[in-house]
Amino acid sequence: MELATPTPRAVPVPPAGGWTASARNAFVHLRHGPDRLLHRFRRSAALARLRAEPLPTSILFVCEGNIFRSPFAVGAVEAVLPEEVRVAVRLSSAGFTGPGRGTPAPALDAALRRGVDLAAHRSALVSHAAVYGACLIVVMEPRQKWRLRMRFGVRGERVLVMGDLDPLPIPTRGIVDPWRADELVLERSYERVERCARTLAEALSADV
Repeated sequence: MELATPTPRAVPVPPAGGWTASARNAFVHLRHGPDRLLHRFRRSAALARLRAEPLPTSILFVCEGNIFRSPFAVGAVEAVLPEEVRVAVRLSSAGFTGPGRGTPAPALDAALRRGVDLAAHRSALVSHAAVYGACLIVVMEPRQKWRLRMRFGVRGERVLVMGDLDPLPIPTRGIVDPWRADELVLERSYERVERCARTLAEALSADV
């Protein structure tokens, strides 16, 4: 069951001519204010749901291009799952665009520093078979949950927004896509995926 949320207040729309960097940052901060306020409740609801349901035997991680966040999420979760859980759960990843691509070099290095080797990874598209072969789908951004619902008819209770598991206060609900971003954005994105991966592993292992 999804947590009912109050309707957020309207926020200003950026002017056509654009804003300065400081004004843009202020706009982003304001736009994601409701997500920051609701994070504690969403996290509690997500954890309660994971602990109440049977251990999912297959988990699909989804991001936009399946070259940065979702493949790293698979490796990060695998690294912290207890052996008895890891052998019982199949982890996979997919994206909405660009199949057959490898993970870019900066992300390969960032992942390897965290003990995850993505050298052999090649991106795959989200498919009907992948979606309906998964007991649980974990997305990196809330809009991806909506896209799965629109494209495949996936029920909301089968989809988890990974950022909702973050044990720290959040800047945004979604985990930022490091595509074409600088190294600092990549590092922060992977740090957040790691935190959420540990929380997910703990919840999956609670009754083992």
